[in-house]
Amino acid sequence: MTEPITLLLAAPRGFCAGVDRAIRIVEMALEKWGPPVYVRHEIVHNRTVVNGLRAKGAVFVEELDECPPDRPVVFSAHGVPKSVPADARRRGMLYVDATCPLVSKVHIEAERHHAQGRQIVMIGHAGHPETIGTMGQLPEGEVLLVETVGDVARIAPRDPARLAFITQTTLSVDDTAEIVAALQARFPAIVGPHKEDICYATTNRQQAVKAIAPRIQALLVIGAPNSSNSRRLVEVGRRAGCPYAQLIQRAAEIDWRALAGARSIGITAGASAPESLVGEVVDAFRARGPVLVETVETTREDVAFKLPRVLRARAG
Repeated sequence: MTEPITLLLAAPRGFCAGVDRAIRIVEMALEKWGPPVYVRHEIVHNRTVVNGLRAKGAVFVEELDECPPDRPVVFSAHGVPKSVPADARRRGMLYVDATCPLVSKVHIEAERHHAQGRQIVMIGHAGHPETIGTMGQLPEGEVLLVETVGDVARIAPRDPARLAFITQTTLSVDDTAEIVAALQARFPAIVGPHKEDICYATTNRQQAVKAIAPRIQALLVIGAPNSSNSRRLVEVGRRAGCPYAQLIQRAAEIDWRALAGARSIGITAGASAPESLVGEVVDAFRARGPVLVETVETTREDVAFKLPRVLRARAG
C-alpha cells in the first residue's frame, strides 16, 4: 500500500477581516441598489472572488471615467488616493469606500505626521494599489518610497531630523524589520508608528508558515500573483527552510513533478483566497492517493470590522 502523504494545513490562513468586509460591501451594494455596481480595481486580489462577484452583477474597472455617473461605485480594500473620492464627489457619484480599516489607519498616521511637519518614508512595493493609495494621501514629494535596505541609502529627505516611517500592511515581517533597522541607523530621529503597520492577518499567516516549515518538504501557497501577502508567504516559507515553495491560484496549477517524492506538504492561503480553494487543493491530493490531513494552528483570529453606515442601515 502506498504510504500516505501528510498535508499540514497552516492556520490561520485565507480570508482576513478586511477582505471579508470588502466582499460583503460589494454584495450588500448589489442587494441595496441592484446590478450593476461598479468596483474600482479588483475588490481583493483573487480571481475566484472577482469572478464570483462579477457573476452577481459587479463590474470591475480601473478608473472612475469608466463608470456611469448614475450607478454606485465601490473602492477596493487596498485604498485609493484622496483624488479618487474627490473626483467621485465632483461627478456627483454615489460611492462606498471598502478600504480595509487597517490601511485607513496607515493613511491617518501619514496625515498626522505631515501635519506635524514630517516628511514620510513609506516601506512598500512600487505600483501596488495599497502603496499608490497611501502615497496619494499627501501632496507629491511628501512620501518617499523604499522597497529594500539598499533604497534607504539612496533617499534624500528634505530634513533628516524631521522624518517618520510607515509601511504597507502586507509586507514580510522579517524583511521590513531589516529595512526599519537601516532607516533608524541612518536617521536616528525617525519616528515610527504607535502600533505596527503590518496587519495582524499578514503577521499571523507568516507565523503559521514558519511553524510548519521545519516539518514539510514543500509548501503550496494559494493566492494570486498580484497578491502581496500571498507572495510574501512563499518567501517566508523559503526563508524558514522549506526546500520548495510554489504560489498557485488553484489546484490546476500544482506542479506535481516538483512535488514528486515529497511526503509532507504544507498548504496555506493568502488573505484574499477563499477556503473553498484550500478544499479544492486537498481534494486534488486525495484524487491521487491516500493523504493524512493535519491542521497546525498558531493563533485564533476573532477580528471583525463594521460595515459603512450607508450599508448598515439596510443590513439592520
